[in-house]
Amino acid sequence: MEIRLQKWLSQSGVASRRKAEALILAGDVAVNGITITELGARANTSSDTVTVKGRACELISTKIYIALHKPEGVVTTVTDPFNRRTVMDCIPAGTPCFPIGRLDYDTSGLILLTNDGELAQRLTHPKHGVSKTYLATVKGTPSREALAKFRSGIMVDGQVTAPCEVEIIKKEHNAKLRIRLLEGRNRQVRKMCEAIGHNVISLKRVEVGPVKLGSLQRGEWRYLTAAEKRDCNV
Repeated sequence: MEIRLQKWLSQSGVASRRKAEALILAGDVAVNGITITELGARANTSSDTVTVKGRACELISTKIYIALHKPEGVVTTVTDPFNRRTVMDCIPAGTPCFPIGRLDYDTSGLILLTNDGELAQRLTHPKHGVSKTYLATVKGTPSREALAKFRSGIMVDGQVTAPCEVEIIKKEHNAKLRIRLLEGRNRQVRKMCEAIGHNVISLKRVEVGPVKLGSLQRGEWRYLTAAEKRDCNV
């Protein structure tokens, strides 16, 4: 059977389909020793050998679904050119999976890892509108007017953000906010908080769609439960 190279790379746990496309375009993928740069290229699952940067990629029939509490100071990539710690260092060595989406280097919280490219697509593509929920400690306490702007949309990087949910769940010298987004732009929560004059002190993601961080401590991981996989349609 022939399948697209993007699907091959995702099913082998190398990268999501979107990142697999970048690897192909960069000339990092070869079939039977021949470099492939066309996104429509296919490979035969029974006779072809696919490599990424010279390393063979074996198809995996068993699907893997992991929830990880990413600590701050960890990058959400499979490898890092600067030898920083990655999310792959937080799970058993050799686990054939990749992170779904990303969390900033200085943000902690829930990140999902899998070798299921279809799930990764459903959870990250904007058309599916999968929510992500964060807890943000910010400087000072936002006013009602500031929160109203947050909910209706704020200009960030030349584009108005989609409406989101926000509530103050704790007030002290600084406030803790619960924020639920239906989009995931680069450093979006931090930029939105900065736009209303309340910079983020700390940020943690606690939910991705139906999956909750729960009691997982920083650096801990677990497999998704049967109920979570059902709710994710896998």
